[in-house]
Amino acid sequence: MAASTNTTAPPPADSVGTATAPGSASSDELTAKAVHKRYEGLVMVRTKAIKGKGAWYWAHLEPLLVHNTDTGLPKAVKLRCSLCDAVFSASNPSRTASEHLKRGTCPNFNSVAKPISSISPSSASMASPPPPPPPPTSQHNHRKRSSPSVSTGGVGGGSSYQIPPLAIVDPSRYELAYPPAVSATTVVTAVSAGTLLTHQPHLMLSGGKEDLGALAMLEDSVKKLKSPKTSPGPALSKTQIDCALDFLTDWVFESCGSVSFSSLEHPKFRDFLNQVGLPAVSRREFTGGRLDVKFEDSKAESEARIRDAMFFQIASDGWKFKNYGVLGEESLVNLTVNLPNGTSLYRRAVFVSGSVPSTYAEEVLWETITGICGNAVQQCVGIVADKFKAKALRNLETQNHWMVNLSCQFQGFNSLIKDFSKELPLFKTVTENCFKLANIFNYKSQIRNSFHKYQLQEYGQAGMLRIPLRVYESVDFGPVYTMVEDILNSSQALQLVLLDESYKMVAMEDPMASEVGEMIREMGFWNELEAVHSLVKLVKDMAQEIEIERPLVGQCLPLWDELRAKVKDWCSKFHIAEGPVERVIERRFKKNYHPAWAAAYILDPLYLIKDTSGKYLPPFKCLTPEQEKDVDKLITRLVSREEAHIALMELMKWRTEGLDPVYARAVQMKNRDPNTGKMRIANPQSSRLVWETYLTEFKSLGKVAVRLIFLHATSCGFKCNWSFLRWVCAHGHSRAGMDRAQKLIFIAAHSKLERRDFSNDEDKDAELFSLANGEDDVLNEVLVDTSSV
Repeated sequence: MAASTNTTAPPPADSVGTATAPGSASSDELTAKAVHKRYEGLVMVRTKAIKGKGAWYWAHLEPLLVHNTDTGLPKAVKLRCSLCDAVFSASNPSRTASEHLKRGTCPNFNSVAKPISSISPSSASMASPPPPPPPPTSQHNHRKRSSPSVSTGGVGGGSSYQIPPLAIVDPSRYELAYPPAVSATTVVTAVSAGTLLTHQPHLMLSGGKEDLGALAMLEDSVKKLKSPKTSPGPALSKTQIDCALDFLTDWVFESCGSVSFSSLEHPKFRDFLNQVGLPAVSRREFTGGRLDVKFEDSKAESEARIRDAMFFQIASDGWKFKNYGVLGEESLVNLTVNLPNGTSLYRRAVFVSGSVPSTYAEEVLWETITGICGNAVQQCVGIVADKFKAKALRNLETQNHWMVNLSCQFQGFNSLIKDFSKELPLFKTVTENCFKLANIFNYKSQIRNSFHKYQLQEYGQAGMLRIPLRVYESVDFGPVYTMVEDILNSSQALQLVLLDESYKMVAMEDPMASEVGEMIREMGFWNELEAVHSLVKLVKDMAQEIEIERPLVGQCLPLWDELRAKVKDWCSKFHIAEGPVERVIERRFKKNYHPAWAAAYILDPLYLIKDTSGKYLPPFKCLTPEQEKDVDKLITRLVSREEAHIALMELMKWRTEGLDPVYARAVQMKNRDPNTGKMRIANPQSSRLVWETYLTEFKSLGKVAVRLIFLHATSCGFKCNWSFLRWVCAHGHSRAGMDRAQKLIFIAAHSKLERRDFSNDEDKDAELFSLANGEDDVLNEVLVDTSSV
């Protein structure tokens, strides 16, 4: 039977790398991806088992990822025994545990305290001779933890089970694994040299398995009395303890509210610290001295980097109020410094409630600039913000001719969705139809019950359609989009409800229900619904890509051209007239447009185009006549009057000669990102460095280029957790509390920006909990994938 079981198992993981003959790079990448997925699955299963929710042998077997020495890609997964460092195939962990651990192959396994679940209940006592080996059985027998065929001799009249004698009752574990079939009359033999229990080979524990913890504590106490100098935990040096507490401090501060300070004094957490040999910590220590020291260190590091740069850009995000459903809630405005080398540094946080006047935003931005560079305000090249382009940003740019103030492209694309919902009749029609349908299916009990019945039948779960508040519909289309998604995802159940007798009875009495039924039967309704959903998803996906990639100003024009091309394809697919949609896009484009878009696009060597003669020339042919004039005007504004004509002459030379082909190709060289698989610029700083080191003959134009092409087109940056913002909203009146909050945000943001981590912990948790199958199915998916490679 064992042989038959093994034939149905997936192929060994260490053979995945050689399952396919050497072929294309894509084949190697698919193989590496499958191997890495299996490795992650094994790691997840092992982590769960160590927490007490899995097989015992994972405490001693550790997944190991083996890489190909030539390509560096993962080629196989192995299992390493943590006791003897032996390496095995990862194809069947249970069989490996049986052969290597249980059968005595591992030389060190017998010297450690084994969990009771790993000892066969049918084995005889230590004094008895070993029984003959049992006949081969199925692998499933290794998972059994008890056997009703073994009984004790001379123990009352009831049936009970005998546990083989343990080498020692582990004092570091107060809760031991125990067979579920053991009753309260269990006989336990505890043999430990030098303890009071040595001469009691058949001690009856009247409390059953719950007495095991007390027994371990008793033996631990006896050992302490006999050897008072012996410490039960690992002995760490002061340097190791200080280092460990520093790491703990960094983790708590950088989580920015995800980890509660009160949890540091939780009994279980203190037990953990004691177990690993660390002293207990207090929340006052973390919110006092440690917070101050960490803040001063982070601030000093940030200011040193800013002083090292010749100029910078200010990014301001959070002015745009997003949570329209909660009036009076605090909003966090983040002010960040973008340096020419691509580094972003956190500067300060400003808490605002609801909408604020543009004059206040202008004051905050100017105070931030002067706080960094004092009177040398020309070091600030410009500002990018998610709001106030028409007033605050324009005023600052007018008063300071060297500044280039931009509106955030991420916010611009999101605003385009709101423009569609306001100006396109298609969106209004679909929105009204969805409200009608959702109201009928949510508020009519007979229809709702029928709807839930078919939802369970088709999808395995049931729920009401999410209906947004009509009062916020014109402000934010997001909740309406969610309702559209719910209806599309429930299309099959909706169709089945119409065939149900309960719906037919309601439709006979309610004209609205009858009208909704006719609407659901029409294909036009579903085509329009899918069209709206597709267009919004198209724009949202591009906005999300902008938020992740954080493009520079030179990429703005190509981004909008890409959007126009995608929307044109959308119109063709759903037979929508292009005119009204294009007009909405052009209005939003003009609101967001800045002449720096065109100038940076022309000056950035990344966008040079190779002509027929082999030269790499700036893409003037991609600009409109108005945008060409904008390039001239902006360049003359950014230089002194004396240099204006020189800069324009150099621009003409740049237009006709361009860049040396070797340098142009070096700037435009791309590598594949190992994490996403996308092709990315190998050296993003090369565009600026070419102007500073090679194109030195362009004296005036070079000054403009290096200050212009590094500017960010988005203000996206640090994301604070909602839980922390709620705390700020509740305790904002406390000066000491706000001071601590500012320091904590600075530390967390400084660390995240240094790692270029622009995600939110709560968003990650939500994504984790929204997984369809959960972590239990990860290993199964890995096995399926590796077997097909």
